[in-house]
Amino acid sequence: WKRREKSLARGGGPRGGAGGGQARGEGVGMARLNEKLARDANSSKVTTVVATPGQGPDRPQEVSYSDIKVIGNGSFGVVYQARLADSGELVAIKKVLQDKRFKNRELQIMRKLDHCNIVRLRYFFYSSGEKKDEVYLNLVLDYVPETVYRVARHFTKAKQTIPVIYVKVYMYQLFRSLAYIHSQGVCHRDIKPQNLLVDPDTAVLKLCDFGSAKQLVRGEPNVSYICSRYYRAPELIFGATDYTSNIDIWSAGCVLAELLLGQPIFPGDSGVDQLVEIIKVLGTPTREQIREMNPNYTEFKFPQIKAHPWIKVFKPRTPLEAISLCSRLLEYTPATRLSPLEACANSFFDELREPNARLPNGRDLPPLFNFSPVGK
Repeated sequence: WKRREKSLARGGGPRGGAGGGQARGEGVGMARLNEKLARDANSSKVTTVVATPGQGPDRPQEVSYSDIKVIGNGSFGVVYQARLADSGELVAIKKVLQDKRFKNRELQIMRKLDHCNIVRLRYFFYSSGEKKDEVYLNLVLDYVPETVYRVARHFTKAKQTIPVIYVKVYMYQLFRSLAYIHSQGVCHRDIKPQNLLVDPDTAVLKLCDFGSAKQLVRGEPNVSYICSRYYRAPELIFGATDYTSNIDIWSAGCVLAELLLGQPIFPGDSGVDQLVEIIKVLGTPTREQIREMNPNYTEFKFPQIKAHPWIKVFKPRTPLEAISLCSRLLEYTPATRLSPLEACANSFFDELREPNARLPNGRDLPPLFNFSPVGK
């Protein structure tokens, strides 16, 4: 490699190409190549940090990793992929700016969660930023290669519907993860296909991104502007601040409907537009339903629209059990939505309980029934 680098530095092209800067484009090519070489060298260098394990006692230890590359970013910060030096396993490192005045809620929640359908916090550590006094929190998490969003988009682009067995396997695992976090008093508050990680070979699903999650306490208000728009429960659109974990159930119903339809079921451009899309399917909520969502809204007048029959919302060959399950999740009254465990027991998932059920690739189904007393 060093010999090749020297030859490149002298102007010899890689793989015996023409040398010597004969065209201006070659200079640009060399600059790009040197940039890439520097980047590659940087990504393969081993970084060692003192990190605290995600679970268990606070016993900081040295953790080394390499092959660092950016795989995502957003308003929250940056996500990197890296390889742990000791095991060779890939991990995701989520790096967020830490406000020193507050404890990081995502870290606190992730440290108490331990479930096969939730992305695991392996370690966390702090690093300094470029500016003085800037501190970053780094969460070292399981790396899972795909998302339900990308898997569904793959089928949509190919003008195909996602095989129903995948819909069952993914949704069942999502409900399992919700049963667990809700049993811990945690509401995710941002359930959407992009936050459902999946391994395309094993079909194991892991819920990720607890950046909006919160321990809900009855009587304590919560912000209503939470959750990504297409998946927002109607009580949030109505501005409720005393909502419950049932907002996650509504979002899960939206994900199920989207997998069956091949597109979002309620694609609103704004809060009001979102409500219009919901009313077009569920009909105008009754005064009682509005009171259950947010008592402050009962005097509002809405145009009277009849509910659209659920069977007409979906394509002709959609399984009736799937449509029925959707209708039990997407209810205006939060308390009448199915609980996550009730959803797991729904007849739509009966195929998963058959002893010879397999994935389309011939593999066994992922572990689905290894419950423990606390819903793990």
